[in-house]
Amino acid sequence: MLRRNVLPDVPRWAALAAYAVPLVTLPSGLWRIALVAGLPVASEPVRTGWGVAYVLTLTAVSEGLALLALGLVQPWGEVVPRWIPLIGGRPVRPLATAIPALLGAAVLFLLSIAVGTIQSHSLASGSLTNSAAQEVVLVACYLPLLAWAPLLAVSAIAYYRRRAPARLK
Repeated sequence: MLRRNVLPDVPRWAALAAYAVPLVTLPSGLWRIALVAGLPVASEPVRTGWGVAYVLTLTAVSEGLALLALGLVQPWGEVVPRWIPLIGGRPVRPLATAIPALLGAAVLFLLSIAVGTIQSHSLASGSLTNSAAQEVVLVACYLPLLAWAPLLAVSAIAYYRRRAPARLK
């Protein structure tokens, strides 16, 4: 099934990395949806209108961005789909895809360091009021996000190496 939508010249490891990106973001998104739904995944569920909108928007944007990694191994990442006005059918320049993907990976890496630092300070100060079970679920759902940056980076590098002209490699 994986090879059906993947371009023939994409290495298997690059396709697996690109397909893994949306999967590693899924548990945290499901955790946030459970939080908004009022399930006991945290001591204080999100109940306000703006809080709910923020959490659901964050979930949709995160998963949407993660799904863009599939463009690194599928045809729509090399040729703009025809239904897009003005540029549909034109080839995508390798740097126009690789640079945003690598910048995204760098931002994700920095965010993971920042969030990890804040979380460790919260744990050390005892300011979190979640139960032990809630903490386990939280960590289990957010831990896979640490793989997002490296998976995106290796997928972007493979994309660029495959698509860039020989003089730029």
